Amino acid sequence: MGTQHVETERKYDGAALPPRLDAVPGVRAAQRAGPQDLDAVYYDTPDLRLLHRHITLRRRTGGDDAGWHLKLPHAEDARQEVRLPVETGGPHDVPAELSQLVAAFTRGAALSPVARLRTHRSRLLLRDDRGSTLAQVTEDRVAAQVLDADRSADVRSGDGDGDGDRHRDGNRHRDRDRDGAGPPGGTVAEARGWTEFEVELEHGTPALLDHIEAVFTDVGLVRSPWPSKLSRALDEPPAATTGPAAAQAPGSAGALVMDGFRQQVEALLTLDAAVRQGREDSVHRMRVTARRLRSLLKAHKRLFERDRAEHLATELRRLGRLLGRARDQEVLGELLVDQLDAVPAQLRGADLRGRLTERYARGYREAWQQAVAELDSPRYLTLLEELDAFAADPPLRRRAGRKARRYLAGTLRHEQRRTLERLDLALHTEPGPHRDEALHRARKAAKRARYTADHAQSHIPRRTTKRVAEFGARMRKLHKVLGTHQDSVVARQELIALASEGTGATWHAFGYGLLHERHRHIAEAEERRLPKLRRRAGRRKLTRLP
Repeated sequence: MGTQHVETERKYDGAALPPRLDAVPGVRAAQRAGPQDLDAVYYDTPDLRLLHRHITLRRRTGGDDAGWHLKLPHAEDARQEVRLPVETGGPHDVPAELSQLVAAFTRGAALSPVARLRTHRSRLLLRDDRGSTLAQVTEDRVAAQVLDADRSADVRSGDGDGDGDRHRDGNRHRDRDRDGAGPPGGTVAEARGWTEFEVELEHGTPALLDHIEAVFTDVGLVRSPWPSKLSRALDEPPAATTGPAAAQAPGSAGALVMDGFRQQVEALLTLDAAVRQGREDSVHRMRVTARRLRSLLKAHKRLFERDRAEHLATELRRLGRLLGRARDQEVLGELLVDQLDAVPAQLRGADLRGRLTERYARGYREAWQQAVAELDSPRYLTLLEELDAFAADPPLRRRAGRKARRYLAGTLRHEQRRTLERLDLALHTEPGPHRDEALHRARKAAKRARYTADHAQSHIPRRTTKRVAEFGARMRKLHKVLGTHQDSVVARQELIALASEGTGATWHAFGYGLLHERHRHIAEAEERRLPKLRRRAGRRKLTRLP
């Protein structure tokens, strides 16, 4: 899908750039580059759903990167940018590849032009002693035309090369282009103008941004409060783009849980695009995020009114299972192919590795396609709406007002007890399928306990963090060992199914048998580790929070 890269930049407001930037540590020279005239039309839903999630979608001409640009949240000072050629779609035709990537945010709402920005850009390239460009510093003089919803349909082109009239920051009035034709399509739009400065990394490190910022500060340049040009053009400040959130008392159990819930919802929405793109490990990460959300709802169910929380937990479980089909194929392929080296070459046949690799690669592709189809389903989009509504107005009970530390200690004790009870039951079950299933249930309990501790660490006082981290580490180790055991169970079941198909040569079946035996030994080895891990995870002091 087009090209992708991570854009790292900072925006500044002020009067002018410093007279010299070649004194910045690591910078050997500051070289002027040719100016650029950029003309961009920005697209969003009528209620600005993309902007409210810090996402921008535009079609831009001019400069050396003309085309369709979709910018998605990535990290501090950074966004993931997806680019397509400008001819991929006309002014009224957002490319399907891009509209699909924001489907989790638009949820069926139409994308249409909301603003046109014309920018005259002056550029300064900061180079190191080898001539490589570390960063690009720009002065952008922007003329923005805000397109009302009923006017945006008249936009015909974003291809003009004029830079429009320039306006002082904050000056809003009715405006026409220099040629008298008005905004694209002959419409008249609300306009404003301003000057801003940007620093975008190319081959430099993030530390370079801090060095440049120190020089900027000396001449009165300050970080812009606007996250993007579009937010400034539409007068949508950051405070208005964070989304609604019901207030919970600081330090309360409700605040602890809902902060984590909102973070995981944002992660789920971000991973939606990654899964649609087929990016590496994205299915697994989205599945884990769905599980973490469900674990929050289940581990802290006493804080919520039952019906809504249970409904969401059920839907998240279904989503996790759908994503799990692709992940399971991926894991099975890795388990079986990686273990082939333990089978003598003369006993596995030359083509067995290729057959298994192709089988599970095909299985993953088919399951991934099913997962992507699910992401377009009304049921999934309804789930996203319900998650947003829950995050904005959680159905909290009175006990959510309890102090977080005391509440958390009780919750960790409950999760510890629940995990140990399941593990004890499994260890006292005779070896065989029933024991395997009991160990699988203990694994899921350890996973929930681990997730509960992981989330809590970022929401509790520093003096308490060490104890909770230790609890989480013990549960993580237990979960990992039980997970390896469960992988061996699934692998042995799969090997029996492969051998029973009878489609390969005789030595294939023999190789499957050797792999089956190897995975049986792996399971037995992991089981022998469980009593010691049980003792360590069961220590009472782990849940006595200072």
